[in-house]
Amino acid sequence: MRMNRTAKRPINLSLDASLVEAARAHGLNLSAITEDALRVRIAQENARRWLEENATAIAAQNAWTAEHGLFSDEFRGW
Repeated sequence: MRMNRTAKRPINLSLDASLVEAARAHGLNLSAITEDALRVRIAQENARRWLEENATAIAAQNAWTAEHGLFSDEFRGW
């Protein structure tokens, strides 16, 4: 379990009642699960935005590589 020293803030969430009941029946920590899910989703969104913001540069680099190759091409075994 993660030992977190960050400030916590109470919020209200609307969740499917049957999911909440099942989670409680299994002794699951809804706050920890929600935090973990948010961390994963935020990381995914950050990655998506980074790719979107850098799409032009990535395309330019890929085009240059397609035209000129890589310095290590002669050493590739595949």
